[in-house]
Amino acid sequence: MGRAVIALALAVFLLAPPVLVHCWDRAEAQSVRQKSKTDKTSKPPLEIHYGTDGLPEQVRELREALLEAVRSGKIEDLRYAYDLNDIKPDLGGTETKDPIAHWKKISGDGEGREVLAALSLILDTGHVVLPLGADLENNRLYIWPYFSEVPLDKLTPAQEVELLRLVPPAVAKSMKSAGKYTHWRLTIGADGAWHSFRKSD
Repeated sequence: MGRAVIALALAVFLLAPPVLVHCWDRAEAQSVRQKSKTDKTSKPPLEIHYGTDGLPEQVRELREALLEAVRSGKIEDLRYAYDLNDIKPDLGGTETKDPIAHWKKISGDGEGREVLAALSLILDTGHVVLPLGADLENNRLYIWPYFSEVPLDKLTPAQEVELLRLVPPAVAKSMKSAGKYTHWRLTIGADGAWHSFRKSD
């Protein structure tokens, strides 16, 4: 009888560590998941900026070059800003050899004026700044409009009005249902590099 009790006690002792480790692993995994969820929900909202305050000089210069084309009403005048970049901006779709022909082709009026109008409207809307890399002083992306980077279901009434300046109500409703902005988006680097001007995917 004594040997049976000793054997039983020894078996319990040998089996206990794996059970304890398994329980600890589950608790640890749950803690990590909870922390990750908390980090996401506690992430501060992006600050929305308007106008040119706080923009680096190179970003202001490119923004002004884009607006000059808007004011002229001639899509050809966007070529100057386009040619300033060694690496050409992403205009959407396949690689574009002739940006002017591309903009005219996708513009409803056939002359690129619809594209200029869209550019004017998004530059008049607020923008956000996203870090690109570890050096926050020199590696930042300036993105218009801010709708492409904020939760669309959390817009204020005033922000709803701004969105409706860009897209029809039905499109705005569809975007909010999908939780994704899909209209025109402009991205400029802190060094003045024009990264993209296209409709979001």
